[in-house]
Amino acid sequence: MIEENISLFLGNILVVSGSFLLLIFLIKKFAWKNIQGIFEKRAQKISDDIDEAENLRDRAEMLTKEREKQLVNSRQEASTIIQNAKDSASLSRQNMLKEAEEEVMRKKEQAKQDIEQSKLDALKNVKGDVTEISMQLVSKILDQELNQEGHQNLINSFVEKLGDGNVK
Repeated sequence: MIEENISLFLGNILVVSGSFLLLIFLIKKFAWKNIQGIFEKRAQKISDDIDEAENLRDRAEMLTKEREKQLVNSRQEASTIIQNAKDSASLSRQNMLKEAEEEVMRKKEQAKQDIEQSKLDALKNVKGDVTEISMQLVSKILDQELNQEGHQNLINSFVEKLGDGNVK
């Protein structure tokens, strides 16, 4: 029985080994090229996928750096715009203050001129009033009648003395 089992066992080993070798031979003869082609295609696809992933990663890093650079440029541009606006506002303020000061000076000068003209007008009116009053006064004092030329000379003399402040 043992011999029979051993013999059966050895027979099974020979049949299985022979079948395995036949299977390997048939695979190598008919399917090995196809299987090897599938493996090569798969290896190539994996290699291509890795290369593509590296390219995409590099491109993403490049885009990230470019966007960071654009962000820095945008911040600098915004800072420049703000500074320009501040400078423009400051210049505008200075111009407005200068114009206001010039306007004040013009109004002061105009007021001085108006005051001077008012003084001259008032003095002229006072001279006219004084002339009239002095004529009446002189007529009454002298109680005499003078001709027109005499009146005029008397008035002019009095006005000149009045203008000089020498009236006695």
